[in-house]
Amino acid sequence: MDEVSCAPASNKSDDRYDLVVVGAGSAGFSAAITAAEEGAQVALVGRGTVGGTCVNIGCVPSKALIRAAEAVHHANGAAARFNGIESSARVVDWSAQIAQKDVLVADLRQAKYADLLPEYNNIAYRQGRARLVDGGIDMDGRRLAAERIIVATGARPALPAIPGIADVVPLDSTTAMSLKELPRSMIVLGGGYTGAELAQTFARAGVAVTLVFRSSLLPEAEPEIGRALAGYLADEGIAIVGGLTYGSARKTDAGGVALAVIRDGRADIPDILTAERILVATGRIPNTEGLGLSQAEVAQTSSGAIVVDDRMRTSKSGIYAAGDVTGADQFVYMAAYGARLAASNALNGDRLRYDNATMPAVVFTDPQVASVGLTEAQARAAGRVVRTSVLSLDDLPRALAARDTRGLIKLVADAASRKLLGAHILAPEGADSIQTAVLAIRCGLTIDDLSETIFPYLTTVEGLRLAALVFDRDVKKLSCCAG
Repeated sequence: MDEVSCAPASNKSDDRYDLVVVGAGSAGFSAAITAAEEGAQVALVGRGTVGGTCVNIGCVPSKALIRAAEAVHHANGAAARFNGIESSARVVDWSAQIAQKDVLVADLRQAKYADLLPEYNNIAYRQGRARLVDGGIDMDGRRLAAERIIVATGARPALPAIPGIADVVPLDSTTAMSLKELPRSMIVLGGGYTGAELAQTFARAGVAVTLVFRSSLLPEAEPEIGRALAGYLADEGIAIVGGLTYGSARKTDAGGVALAVIRDGRADIPDILTAERILVATGRIPNTEGLGLSQAEVAQTSSGAIVVDDRMRTSKSGIYAAGDVTGADQFVYMAAYGARLAASNALNGDRLRYDNATMPAVVFTDPQVASVGLTEAQARAAGRVVRTSVLSLDDLPRALAARDTRGLIKLVADAASRKLLGAHILAPEGADSIQTAVLAIRCGLTIDDLSETIFPYLTTVEGLRLAALVFDRDVKKLSCCAG
């Protein structure tokens, strides 16, 4: 990384603040507002478009397009599950959908970011390139002095080390969601949540999609969930190609992309996958270039992420970091949470600890994947003796009534105490049920507490109670609402 000295810069003006926050995305705004509400004088330094990843190029635009593609798919597929009902839908102008998405993004960026700044008289917003210097930051030759600094500069899509990949002009999650014309075919590289979501979205919009990944789909999820979701995506016509290594990429004579993939270590006979475009969704890299981190003695991981402890402190006293730039828990709500802690700790003596033990995680595929707590493998690796239960949605009344039994619910519990350790849901709209499990784990509830709690009938969340019953009973032998 090309960095410059951390020595004090020569400045005509020397503005002093209680806290300087570098980065004007979700984490940066969270930190600045937290500090401002405590009465601190704050400088918020942004670069580029205000609002960061989530509102501009991440959560908001992707979920808008996912819903649009779902509308097409459900009109063509879901209606057929019900006798006597016919419907159909198709994409006639994808550029119109992109324009609608862009309006939503602009409106939310204005309402939730730009319009908030005038509401806080003690937040000074500054646009420019920040560099850490002794006693503050240098911003394009202007010194902002502060004893406490929070770095929240986020991350961006990373390009994998595949020979030739840059030459084929790959799409990433940002550029893919700006396409005004859909390609006829697409290779999606990466089996994480971004790859899974975008592969399904483009396939439902009418693109012939091949989803390619090294190991398994959603490798951090419970294996039952990854396998089941891969099957559902294949049922929708997505070609699933996993368990491989990447060889090289090149342009085809027709102007498309050819990707060589290697199975079983047979580099001498690679498979060649072709498509009009390739979308790379294999990970993200922190935005740390030019910050002067090494000169400021701020430790980084091999990937460039800023190392923080559970108080959000870096290796340099007075400098904190939060959000995607730390490489951990890359969800917008965790970025905001960590940034709030960082701001409070910076101003009040490092009292608060970062705790992700009950962090919910959601993948917005259809069916959705939602999880909290430990997987079975994580619990066993931690030395816990555990029991697990798996409820098929074939045994969930809500799924039967909706005529959509895709999915399952898996619970992980401590064998001795019967405390709930983890909950993992694969279900249409399953994300709306995970918070019940979050509260159960946070409050130390047992699977007996879950099974004895009254849940509303014909809801997906009732599946948590049924999954708790599965530990000791055969729910197929229970009448409706019994147990």
